[in-house]
Amino acid sequence: MDNNEILRRISELKEEKNAVILAHNYARAEVQDIADLVGDSFSLSQAAVDLDTDMIVFAGVHFMAESAYILSPEKTILLPDADAGCPMADMVTVEPLREAKKKHPDAAVVCYVNSSAAVKAESDVCCTSANAKEVVSAIEEDEILFVPDKNLGHYISTLTDKKVHLWDGFCPIHQQITAFDALAAKSQHPNAVFLAHPECRPEVLELADGIFSTAGIIKYAAASNETEFIIGTEQEMMHKLRQDSPDKSFYPVSKYAYCANMKMATLPSILNALETETTKITVPDEIRIQAKKALDRMLEAVPK
Repeated sequence: MDNNEILRRISELKEEKNAVILAHNYARAEVQDIADLVGDSFSLSQAAVDLDTDMIVFAGVHFMAESAYILSPEKTILLPDADAGCPMADMVTVEPLREAKKKHPDAAVVCYVNSSAAVKAESDVCCTSANAKEVVSAIEEDEILFVPDKNLGHYISTLTDKKVHLWDGFCPIHQQITAFDALAAKSQHPNAVFLAHPECRPEVLELADGIFSTAGIIKYAAASNETEFIIGTEQEMMHKLRQDSPDKSFYPVSKYAYCANMKMATLPSILNALETETTKITVPDEIRIQAKKALDRMLEAVPK
């Protein structure tokens, strides 16, 4: 089956099953091009609730599809490749988190959405990189246990007077971006504005001209009068940026910032998911109900 036939069949099945395709900004370019919505974790979480659809095909990784099911269990949630996981999400599990909560009994647990449903169920509120500051500000407690991303947590700690305890987790893709990479890119493109994702190391963020979520990077670049940008996040972001601002130049801070897990959703795997529905993602109710409380609090903390 050639690409045109795959695309035709995907379109037919979407209409037949009242399905939509959600794709993260790090998904393959050809997957982004057929998606009904491309965005960051926050906008896609909102879409999972708001879209009038019976089925969602989530071109992302496992925790994203889990979150969609937690928020909308009445919908069928399909993950094109069931093996598409997130190394950062695997860096926090329930039992160690429970032990940390005992050590910090006065701390509210703020859980980055890059985490399992079971970890969300142990947390007070979730956040994304787009709304972490607002979520932390809305919490009554003056002490925070932030899991699992130490880099995002450290960045948020610089924006609040609250005491923030950091979990020792990270995104391997952003963690491998170094200050040397940033300085080399800035030297090569001296007129470019450096925009970095807050999952990057603190020393990389110190070199950035702006720190934003993926959606924030896209919005800033589109609105800016500047014409050259160094982008400090996963390299597939170049696709959306160049689509939205074709008259501007974008340079990845590192050619090695590549997430293989985000690339596991392909056109054939999306077609297979729609045809067979064998990659359904569900969460047991005893976990889902508790995890939904943390996600609902996140959505309530930040106006749409």
